[in-house]
Amino acid sequence: MAQSMVKEFTKGLWAEIPPFRLVLGLCPVLAVTKSVENGIGMGIATTFVLVCSNLLVSLLRSVIPAKVRIAAYIIIIATFVTVVELVMQAYTYPLFLKLGIFIPLIVVNCIVLGRAEAFASKNSPVLSIADGLGMGIGFTLSLGALGAVRESLGNGTILGSPVFGPEFQPFTFMVEAPGAFVCLGLMLCLMNLIGKK
Repeated sequence: MAQSMVKEFTKGLWAEIPPFRLVLGLCPVLAVTKSVENGIGMGIATTFVLVCSNLLVSLLRSVIPAKVRIAAYIIIIATFVTVVELVMQAYTYPLFLKLGIFIPLIVVNCIVLGRAEAFASKNSPVLSIADGLGMGIGFTLSLGALGAVRESLGNGTILGSPVFGPEFQPFTFMVEAPGAFVCLGLMLCLMNLIGKK
């Protein structure tokens, strides 16, 4: 049991890391990663929703009729997204404002719904938690790494602290939408090169 838990947890950290291996959830990946803070905030929010929805879907898998399973999964996911949204409004309001519409859009994030359908609905609660946690942490690390590259090159900072000298000219293209695509493409290329070795 412990070995399968470790396997389910670690697959989301490299072998099936959502944005780079499965190429899922790209809308928030590209939109919110202008900074490390935004990327990690979105990743933590998504991780919470993934873990909680995976657990509940796994617990209810024998009760939910097959004909309404997707609708039921969306209701479960929407419940946890609402919890995240309210908690962020109460405790991290500036981050909530920065992430904006992308917090409610976690409901239709294909990573969350895909894990509910492909994994949690067919496996035990313990394995479903491990799967959700691994995928969520992998997603958070992906967003944080992408945010670090974009923020450092686009603003010359990481977490708001300068990383280059005063004469550094920020490459503002990196914090714009096209820069997100270029950065993601380069990181995908790097992941593929590392994966082949």
